[in-house]
Amino acid sequence: MKDLTKLEKEKNIRPVPEIDAFMKASSIGGKKHSISTDYVLKVLGLDICSDTFVGNDMLRGVSGGQRKRVTTGEMIVGPRKTLFMDEISTGLDSSTTFQIVKCMRNFVHLMEATVLMGLLQPAPETYELFDDVLLLSEGYMVYQGPRGKVLEFFESLGFKLPPRKGVADFLQEVTSKKDQAQYWADPSKPYVFIPVSEMAIAFKNSRFGKSLESTLSAPYDKSQSHPSALSRTKYAASRWELLNSCFAREKLLMTRQSFLYIFRTFQVAFVAFVTSTIFLRTKLHPVDEINGNLYLSCLFFGVVHMMFNGFSELSLLIFRLPVFYKQRDNLFHPAWIWSVVSWSIRVPYSAIEAVVWSCVLYYTVGFAPSAGRFFRFTFAQFVLHQMAVSLFRMLASLARDLVVANTFGSASLLLVFLLGGFVIPKDQIKPWWVWASWLSPLQYAQRAVSINEFTATRWKKISAIGNNTIGYNVLHQHGLPTAKYWYWLGVGVLIGYAVIFNIIVTLALAYLNPLSKGKAIVPEETEENSVRKDVESEKLTSDSSSAQGSSKKGMILPFEPLAMTFHNVNYFVDMPV
Repeated sequence: MKDLTKLEKEKNIRPVPEIDAFMKASSIGGKKHSISTDYVLKVLGLDICSDTFVGNDMLRGVSGGQRKRVTTGEMIVGPRKTLFMDEISTGLDSSTTFQIVKCMRNFVHLMEATVLMGLLQPAPETYELFDDVLLLSEGYMVYQGPRGKVLEFFESLGFKLPPRKGVADFLQEVTSKKDQAQYWADPSKPYVFIPVSEMAIAFKNSRFGKSLESTLSAPYDKSQSHPSALSRTKYAASRWELLNSCFAREKLLMTRQSFLYIFRTFQVAFVAFVTSTIFLRTKLHPVDEINGNLYLSCLFFGVVHMMFNGFSELSLLIFRLPVFYKQRDNLFHPAWIWSVVSWSIRVPYSAIEAVVWSCVLYYTVGFAPSAGRFFRFTFAQFVLHQMAVSLFRMLASLARDLVVANTFGSASLLLVFLLGGFVIPKDQIKPWWVWASWLSPLQYAQRAVSINEFTATRWKKISAIGNNTIGYNVLHQHGLPTAKYWYWLGVGVLIGYAVIFNIIVTLALAYLNPLSKGKAIVPEETEENSVRKDVESEKLTSDSSSAQGSSKKGMILPFEPLAMTFHNVNYFVDMPV
């Protein structure tokens, strides 16, 4: 492409602009950014921070003004042709606002788009960029039409724009009762305040309002549109393609966050190593109930650790919700595809966590040496981790706020631990709380791993206390069942909980919206209250005038206001010695 451009300059060849742009765009098809993205970055002034994180409460990123421009650029580079933008100038200087609005004007004219933008008293040069003006005041539409005709409409009402006054400031103040009088320009009539409601009626009866009404009343001619202009599918791709794209994105995100998952895996290995040194097999022997309680304590700690390991998914999902809501509302993909993919991508991670925990801990502590029991123990840890991940993902999708989610997450952990069957045995729980113990998923996990261990052959020795086996006594002391089928029943319940929690996650993502920020409520002012306030204000003004008049007398002479300007003003700063 560089050689072609050089030859065109040498031979003085001027290519067709459309073909030239297409060729340049085609030549960089595999680059990091497209032409439109680079152009928008430069127009919005974001090219200096293009490789910077936007940032959040915990991560330093771009400035507040740059963050607003990121939102604007995000909408421009997408496929949207209709944009609704409200108060984009808040926190921006007039130069940046002018640059953004100019970019939007080019976007509208070149891409045949429609932009409805709400600004509060923009600068004159920014106001001149708009094609049409929509003036709203007190819930009424005062004017809607071409920008160049707005002054003509207000001149028909008796108001005139004074010199050296911005049109936007004039439109803002002419509807105000406080500032309207200074713009009255009809010497044939005395000034009377014109409320906004009468202005709206006057606009409706004017030629501008009638022209707008006739345009809106005419039905749309469908024959003028292309048959393919109307999309008949909700999403742009098939379900299989959406599933593949979501899976590729989740895989990419896990690759980018590989340090986090590797660190968590090493943390599991380290905690398992420390636990194995506390419950070392050289100090534990399956000979009595005291040693059996120590084995049971180690099993409970492993179950608790898996629950805490899944707690980190709560904050991870909370941080991803804002992006998900944007993509969901713009019909990138349905919520169930995102939920299923994000759940399935964590299945291998749960398997790795369970295998690492079991390999480091199981034989070091000295649990039942049978290979079948080792694999059943590993499978129970895997299912428990999946249930914990699903539980905290559910809390995050329902709470949608980190503070609220952490509060409910800690409360749920407390209830699950208390009703898990180890801290308080089931036989000691009050009758009115027994139903809650049956709902605790930790109880089924504790029963599964306990049955897997204490039904082994080495625990079938007759105890010195009574005629039962040692394993039976240990389980009975903690209110745990002794039947072997409880292992598979506990694992099945944990799988059921994981499925139910993920279904709730999918429904929450599909139907719940992000939490909105609190807004101030301004009470509606009735006409009676407005009249009473005006009377009180006039009374105070008259009282103040009479008081000043009694103490000071004089007359007001007519004068002509003048404006003073300065040119070529310079200042100098001395260099310190």
